[in-house]
Amino acid sequence: MVISRRALLRSAAAFSGAGAVAAASHSVAFAQAGPAFHHGVASGDPLPDRVVLWTRITPSSDALPGSGIGGAVSVRWEVSRDAAFTSLAARGTVTTGPERDHTVKIDAGGLEPDTTYFYRFAGLGDAAQATSPVGATRTAPAFSADVSRLRFGVVSCSNWEAGYFAAYRHLADRGDIDAIIHLGDYLYEYGAGEYGGKEGSLRFHEPAHDIVSLADYRIRHGQYKTDPDLQRLHASVPWIPIWDDHESANDAWRNGAENHDPASQGPWGMRYRSALQAYLEWMPVRPGGTGDRLYRRLQFGDLCELSMIDLRSYRDEPAAAGTGWPAVDATERTITGADQMSWLVTGMTTAAARWRLIGNPVMIAPLVVPPLEPATTEALTQMLGLPRGGIPINTDQWDGYTADRRRIIDAIATTGTANVVFLTGDIHSTWASELPMNPANYPAAGTAAVEFVVPSVTSKNIDDILGVPERSVSPAAEEAIRQVNRHVRYVELDSHGYGVCEVTPGHVQMDWFFVGNLADPATGARHALSYRTRDGSPTIEPAAVLDPAAHRPGRS
Repeated sequence: MVISRRALLRSAAAFSGAGAVAAASHSVAFAQAGPAFHHGVASGDPLPDRVVLWTRITPSSDALPGSGIGGAVSVRWEVSRDAAFTSLAARGTVTTGPERDHTVKIDAGGLEPDTTYFYRFAGLGDAAQATSPVGATRTAPAFSADVSRLRFGVVSCSNWEAGYFAAYRHLADRGDIDAIIHLGDYLYEYGAGEYGGKEGSLRFHEPAHDIVSLADYRIRHGQYKTDPDLQRLHASVPWIPIWDDHESANDAWRNGAENHDPASQGPWGMRYRSALQAYLEWMPVRPGGTGDRLYRRLQFGDLCELSMIDLRSYRDEPAAAGTGWPAVDATERTITGADQMSWLVTGMTTAAARWRLIGNPVMIAPLVVPPLEPATTEALTQMLGLPRGGIPINTDQWDGYTADRRRIIDAIATTGTANVVFLTGDIHSTWASELPMNPANYPAAGTAAVEFVVPSVTSKNIDDILGVPERSVSPAAEEAIRQVNRHVRYVELDSHGYGVCEVTPGHVQMDWFFVGNLADPATGARHALSYRTRDGSPTIEPAAVLDPAAHRPGRS
């Protein structure tokens, strides 16, 4: 068995002690007399002259996501410089139907850079009475623009059954966010009641079984997009998402997944293609390159480039603990795939912008027990069959693919690349770390980059898994982690929430905010901590909380 993220969280605690579902079975029911836009609107992947716009039209009460019911529907879309739509900047019509689950996705071009726009959709013909909510979005600055500040909301791991999405509501309330970076696990594939929160499942997944077919994935995407806080944040700012594993299946790799049984669920390739098709239909993403490649890069003036990487589609199978540990260091094993690694390294080392941000679904900073010095302990590790750098806690992270991590570090070192910041999700907890050249000789051997990891929106962490009061056992685990892995400057294992990442010419800073009771849709949020890295220095330091009023993206 590979060590999953849930096993990792249990380990940290130890330091301190099927086919398509008929539309009639869909529990999300809508009262509608005609066509309607029940799933909100969204935008994403902003460029200086364009942005992706998204919605879904429900042509009739039985034409629910995944149903295959309903014919072709024509939809008008409009983009305006003002919320009253008196100054249209772009418009057009598009036809959608059951072949794409009645979703609508437009790459709206001809726009001005660094400009706020409003957008909406309306049905045509027999659907003429249907009008969508109005959304707000913003284009990226021109590639050559001198940009003084950006702020991103950063989130990951939003499990419907574990609680309400208060983190999304608080981000939507701020008013200082240019875009949302979602680092994966936007939804979860488990059946109803299989994976809830501390108190069990607060609301239940549809369909009721693990999602496997294209219809299943469409139903699940549709269910998540009925959440009012998710809808509101989508309608407020553009999103830049990448998937992790639960958008397909737990601990996915290129030929399978921990939560996939070919005997009962069919070939992995068929399930993967269904998950990918539904993701591209339902998410406001622009595939990178040609076809359906999810890894891609966006530039925000001269200030930063953001590379969103796909660490599921091309990776080798995670190494098993114990007898599989020697595979961790195998040079031929990859988490990115050769083509994506070349794309990532080339972009990272040649970027014209000041900062290189990496949207990174799983943790890259080492987490090993204990960190070992390969030059002096290699004979011992060979004799015992251990990884050269120490025993990894979680081989699903970059710790299970050390050759690829070494390629990143070596590229940074040999080219003198500075200002690399990994923004990470997946692990349901909060981390602020430096990426050491050699963790056994930290800090003397130097650091290559920094990593800021955001907690889950709702998915289980230590106190949830153990069913204990928050902060009752985790502090001892956190202290033990920091003592063994000294490049980990901060770790907090109990709280849920979100991050706000500010980018200026002088620094990149992450503010972490923790939400309260996930069972309460109106729960509050509090500032927990802030760390920043300064221009030219791959180290981190505590910082003062950012002032939301200091950055207000324009509203025309």
